[in-house]
Amino acid sequence: MFTTRPELLGTHGMVASTHWLASQAGMAVLEDGGNAFDAAVAAGFVLHVVEPHLNGPGGDLPLIFRVGDDDPRVLCGQGVAPAAATIERFTGLGLDVVPGTGLLASAVPGATPAWLTLLRDHGTRTPAEVLKYAIGYAEHGHPILGRVVDLVTTMADHFTEYWPTSAATWLPIPPAGRLFRLPALAATYRRLVAESESGQTREAKCDAALAAWSQGFVAAAVDRFVRTPVRDTSGRDHAGLLTGQDMATWTPTYEQPMEYSWRGNRVFKCPGWTQGPAFLQTLALLDPLLPATLGQLGADEIHTIIEAQKLAFADRDAWFGDAPDAPDLAGLFAPDRLAGRRALIGPEASLELRPGSLNGRDPRLPGRALRMGDAVPAQAGTGEPTVRRDGSTNGDTCHLDIVDRWGNVVSATPSGGWLQSSPTIPELGFCLGSRLQMVWLEPGLPSSLVPSRRPRTTLSPGMAISAEGVTTAFGTPGGDQQDQWPLVFWLAHTLGGQNLQQAIDHPSFNITALISSFEPRTWTPGGVELEARYPEQVTTELRRRGHRVSVRPDWSLGRMSAATFDPADGVLRAAANPRGMQGYAVGR
Repeated sequence: MFTTRPELLGTHGMVASTHWLASQAGMAVLEDGGNAFDAAVAAGFVLHVVEPHLNGPGGDLPLIFRVGDDDPRVLCGQGVAPAAATIERFTGLGLDVVPGTGLLASAVPGATPAWLTLLRDHGTRTPAEVLKYAIGYAEHGHPILGRVVDLVTTMADHFTEYWPTSAATWLPIPPAGRLFRLPALAATYRRLVAESESGQTREAKCDAALAAWSQGFVAAAVDRFVRTPVRDTSGRDHAGLLTGQDMATWTPTYEQPMEYSWRGNRVFKCPGWTQGPAFLQTLALLDPLLPATLGQLGADEIHTIIEAQKLAFADRDAWFGDAPDAPDLAGLFAPDRLAGRRALIGPEASLELRPGSLNGRDPRLPGRALRMGDAVPAQAGTGEPTVRRDGSTNGDTCHLDIVDRWGNVVSATPSGGWLQSSPTIPELGFCLGSRLQMVWLEPGLPSSLVPSRRPRTTLSPGMAISAEGVTTAFGTPGGDQQDQWPLVFWLAHTLGGQNLQQAIDHPSFNITALISSFEPRTWTPGGVELEARYPEQVTTELRRRGHRVSVRPDWSLGRMSAATFDPADGVLRAAANPRGMQGYAVGR
């Protein structure tokens, strides 16, 4: 089978990410004797610099990792809503949704604390040793991506008129491929490193850097900056609610992932404060509906997958969130419930949102969503955000997968803190995220806005362990598509027998028949996006069944990467997405 690139094989280490410079920085750490966790942190900080439109230090980070032959665990770097962020506070401002940009949408920034926590607890290097790559690219320059240039150009008038600190940071923007420097961000990283050196041990150095972020100069600068109102997508100026105290009282947490056994594979996703369980539920719904082996996906298989995804994502919108009284999502996999949900999959496309009852409770969707059934969301693409001049966007992110020769494996999906999400904090050189746009200003839902509660996020790294013990890390950017494009990859890999690169290169598709997690929270009944590489008869048959198919350009859906460790012989594998001409896998 033709592939755009070879599947990489080696025995020392593998790094796959959404940007070649991040991949190579991670590999440099592995070559220097570091482990997968050291490499992940180095690559993660480089992603802040080279993909600033997709993630930043002020963003979020869910991560699944495996230490040797231990069971996988989750590290949650998804910050919570500020203590002052109540529904009444927002509705009192005349808002019925959280603005998608500006300062009101900022949760506690969790990405940087999570990376430093991973380094402290599982790495072997110091902050100085892993941050030097990001500092170099920020201080001395990195070749600016064309997509960053296009985005900044789109935002230039908004920056100049409403966000002057962003204008000072990003304008003028050079042509694509020319060096661009971020001196204020470099200075922030250098100060984190300097303050880390007060620690006497490696772990103490990480703790000192964490304190400088959450209780020191970073938190103080954030606290000062958010007090000044700025323009957001409501068309008005609002100050933020985030405080230094919010940052000081929150820390990343370790958790157990959710798990589902799929045809001899243990598949792991983050819990229900992400959308990850929807991936597992889709697999469970499909298990008896798909054959033991699959070739190229045809109209019958795609229709079945689409209908299963609609059911799983309707359950996401009814049940997923961080509410302490939310139902146990393990009930999604009860045999009787799965059978009842499967029975809803018919020969024609459903045009309804159909969440199911769970653990004896009836489903409830946000009332606002039910009034928006004919709205059309912004088009998705290769994992790059669609941005309008006011900064409103359907959002996006980065991804990385790393394995080392000791069998350590990392799958991470850093996001948020995009350069277009809120004004740059001039003292720090980065901006805050806008993750609170994913909560509802309607009480009583699992994903309602509540102080000190995590917003339900789309970020969704994945991991699997085969019956033979092979560990696979996988994932993609893509907002609501983050548990859809990987499904195509997973089925092509496990049922189609395709290697990592072949499965990533497989033509992809996704539904838009779900409630968008991003402002303005729309949905497209029956909506499907399909790469043009599928035969015309597939598109024709799906439309005949009632699917509202939008044919997307060849090689346009997804930014997958993946990496594996095989304990039988120590062989490592990795692959990355050719779509967008940006992601790369490296290794030896």
